[in-house]
Amino acid sequence: MSWTVWLSPPEMSSVEREMLLAAFDSGWVAPAGPDLDAFERELCAFTGAAAVVGLSSGTAALHMALMAVGVGEGDEVLMSDLTFAASAFAATYLGARPVFVDSEPQSWQLDPELVEAELAARAARGTLPAAVVAVDLYGSVCDGTSIATSCARYGVPLVEDAAEALGAGRDGIMAGRFGRVGVLSFNGNKIVTTGGGGALVADDVELVDRVRHLSTQARRPVPWYEHGEVGYNYRLGNLNAAVGRGQLATLPARMQQRAAVRAAYERGLADVPGVQFQVVPTGCRPNHWLTTIELHPRTFGANSVEVLAALRAAGIEARHGFQPMHLQPVFAGSAPVTAGGTSVAARHFQRSVSLPSSGLLSGDDVCWIIDTVLSARH
Repeated sequence: MSWTVWLSPPEMSSVEREMLLAAFDSGWVAPAGPDLDAFERELCAFTGAAAVVGLSSGTAALHMALMAVGVGEGDEVLMSDLTFAASAFAATYLGARPVFVDSEPQSWQLDPELVEAELAARAARGTLPAAVVAVDLYGSVCDGTSIATSCARYGVPLVEDAAEALGAGRDGIMAGRFGRVGVLSFNGNKIVTTGGGGALVADDVELVDRVRHLSTQARRPVPWYEHGEVGYNYRLGNLNAAVGRGQLATLPARMQQRAAVRAAYERGLADVPGVQFQVVPTGCRPNHWLTTIELHPRTFGANSVEVLAALRAAGIEARHGFQPMHLQPVFAGSAPVTAGGTSVAARHFQRSVSLPSSGLLSGDDVCWIIDTVLSARH
């Protein structure tokens, strides 16, 4: 379907166009090149990481991150239940089993108290997981400080899936920097896009060099094709990196624009009962990638399905929040770790609506979207 308003379209400027054309005209169209090298350096400077490797997707970065911290066949990996499937798929690529952990009720991020309790219980029975994957949801940031402290206490590596959160931060730390390894995504709907791509960030330079080697088909540095182990064709292309450089340079302005869109939604829905926005925790600075709300049907007067139907009928792209992994058919039978047996993630999925969040939306656009949301009430 062709939408009148898209959920989170790429936001391009003349900066990205000029950098892409310059890369094209330079002849560096092959996978590697000077723009890829420069993009990695600029991501280091932006995030504060010691090393970065640009990869073909966020999923590839997750795969490499889990491999790099030692996840393998038969292992278990604790991870956010409320996430996109790539977080869990990456563990299965390595023959590991994801174990899903529930969310906090207000921020919808991975619950650090549940992580601590689960690690303590597993330590007592000698079944610690091979890793923990903490996801930064909708452009906000999980309590990486608490989760990293728990992981360090039990000697379990933390991988931060910051695919949605580049530019965001919490406790003075940039998204992607809480764990031993961080993962970024530059998919077409992200706040920074290269048309498709991702990155792995870390302070461990040797780990990043190892990932760079594996993601370049594990090719040895000799003047012929020689491989001593199985590798992957996971490197980001030079032209994609040129677009990413322009996107990174303009990210702060886009974050401000998206914050203004969320603020406009908050003003427009402030007096409407039954509407809950994602709570921004103290010390957290989101990038506002997706403005997502929960609707309480009894007080709001409509459920999320009815609101989504009204939006789509008007040509406005919107969607539910993420369906929890334990409810995905591919992971049928997976019992999530919850507090008291009630799944916050499942309730969020039932109630949630992600609204169009582009910084290019006008005030009139936001008013129209709000009016359409309210029109579903009965």
